[in-house]
Amino acid sequence: MSWATVHAALAWYSGFVLLFFFSINSYYLALTIAGFSRTLRVFREVRRPDQRRLLRSPLTPPVSVLAPAYNEEANVVENVRSLLMLDYPLFEVILVNDGSTDRTLGRLVDAFDLRRSARSFEHTLRCKSIRGVYESPSYPNLVVVDKANGGKADALNAGLNLSLYPIFCAIDADSILEPDALLRLVRPFVDAPGVTIAAGGVVRVANGCDIHGGRIHAVRLPRRPLPLIQIVEYLRAFFFGRMGWSTGNSLLVISGAFGLFEKKTAVLVGGYATNSVGEDMELVVRMHRYRRERRQPYRIGFVPDPICWTEAPESLRVLRRQRTRWQRGLIDTLLRHRSMIGRPRYGTVGMVSLPGFLVFEMISPLVELSGYLLLPLLWVNGMLDFSLAWTFFVLSILYMVLVSALAILLEDLAFRRYPRVTDLGRLLVAAVLENFGYRQLTVWWRVRAFVEYLRGDLSWGAMERRGMVRTA
Repeated sequence: MSWATVHAALAWYSGFVLLFFFSINSYYLALTIAGFSRTLRVFREVRRPDQRRLLRSPLTPPVSVLAPAYNEEANVVENVRSLLMLDYPLFEVILVNDGSTDRTLGRLVDAFDLRRSARSFEHTLRCKSIRGVYESPSYPNLVVVDKANGGKADALNAGLNLSLYPIFCAIDADSILEPDALLRLVRPFVDAPGVTIAAGGVVRVANGCDIHGGRIHAVRLPRRPLPLIQIVEYLRAFFFGRMGWSTGNSLLVISGAFGLFEKKTAVLVGGYATNSVGEDMELVVRMHRYRRERRQPYRIGFVPDPICWTEAPESLRVLRRQRTRWQRGLIDTLLRHRSMIGRPRYGTVGMVSLPGFLVFEMISPLVELSGYLLLPLLWVNGMLDFSLAWTFFVLSILYMVLVSALAILLEDLAFRRYPRVTDLGRLLVAAVLENFGYRQLTVWWRVRAFVEYLRGDLSWGAMERRGMVRTA
């Protein structure tokens, strides 16, 4: 290969990378604008007292709260107490102990005086064997299911088999819901009954908060930089990414930590896929597909004010497991449903959101990593314009910081969970620091996820918990 060919190839690819970065920034800008305006609009709407009265009506649909748990003894009792104290007219809590090897089940039995139950149920959805069902004379709306280990999706399917109500809420057992979170999240189902089939709420990082009695008593930022940066990521992802996509009924992701679904539709599409680590996204895409193919009206939305608090990873090792799993789940879902991509039959989902996720979420880490590797090649071949490269680098960082700053501003305007000026200052500092090392590390992990996926890796990896509960 001649030097002229090498130069031409490098010039072409460097132009492609610049075009890609321009496109991805435009993509995020569009989501930012859509998410910002819609969040403020929804925030104004939910303050209307007539809606609050409607949501507290006994006509509000009953909900089954499904909480899979695997080795969650550090938080499980307090988190179940939190769920039992939800401000909601009629609900049941079904905690599924998915073959834990620690004292998760034992702690629940002791704390809630659980006793074996003869509760009957149908195996509508396939799941691993159920070893026992427990209920409590003191807490009539609590059910604990003990089953063989099969993974989160399998545990959710087991919970669906035992659930009584037409709507179910899927959460992580290590999460804490605010008292009115379920009441707020059900709003789309009340506004459009029979049309709304799923809705997602906001997940926030609880690290650093004062928690006891199953409640967040004081919202504080963590001292450690790693969870602090993740707070900025979560604000950006939920307020702009998911809020923006919900504008055109093309939302593809409802967090497995906090989502509300119509049970009938979830069962009709086959429940959660047990052979995927992206079971939350995969179910949402399958629900889109089911309704679109039958030309049935439906709505999958996102509500920015219901809050779920969860513990974020505090070590790079655990964070790597989480991020590679998320990327593997994304790859798996897009490949499973690749026949929907670019198909007008599937509306905005097929023509906008799926192609967007394919290019800007799945492929983007490959392009970004190649861009980093391209710089030394350009320098060796005398093709690197340092002033242009520096300008591009600075503009890229400024843009990402701007988007993060807008997310922080939106949080302050609409919800103000971090009221101190010093908190806002620390979040802004974190928004800058994430561009120097942290972002590049997560890009590398997302690239590694491709290799893991090709190897058939379906593992979750151990999500080690420090325990969010404080007794102060």
